[in-house]
Amino acid sequence: MEIIDSSSTQHNILPTANPAGFLLRFVAYIIDRLIVGFVSLAVIFPILAIMGISLFGLSELDTFRNFENLEDNEKVALVMAAIAAYSILIIIAVSINWLYYSLFESSERQATPGKMAVGIKVTSTNGQRISFLNATGRFFGKIISGMLFGFGYIMILFTEKKQGLHDLMAGTLVVKK
Repeated sequence: MEIIDSSSTQHNILPTANPAGFLLRFVAYIIDRLIVGFVSLAVIFPILAIMGISLFGLSELDTFRNFENLEDNEKVALVMAAIAAYSILIIIAVSINWLYYSLFESSERQATPGKMAVGIKVTSTNGQRISFLNATGRFFGKIISGMLFGFGYIMILFTEKKQGLHDLMAGTLVVKK
């Protein structure tokens, strides 16, 4: 594949790249969310059990119901424990998502299972496989895309190479195989 001279186009984007549109990317996203959701549950449920929380009820639920009857130091301890437990779960969930997307997108296949299912992959703007570090930047860029009321994702509909904000930030393209 030949790369176009950087003076003639932005970011050395390959002329033969066939960008994947919003719909294909959305279907891949749904597939990946289902997979990551199941993996997350498989990891988080045992942790919840260790922390004394079950799917069908919080073992400390009665304590929360009688919160006003607790001593101040017990209230503080209970709230701090809840915050710590929630923080641990958030860190685990973000880590699972980060590793899933970054490892798959920087792999030889350049795609998550969802992307593979719909026949798309992630490349650098010059068509090369991206590094784990680049995939990590792309993953955290997606958080920014979402924080902007989804505008970073909506950009896929309007940019020439169908890039979201996170793609532009990471210097990546999502292309059809």
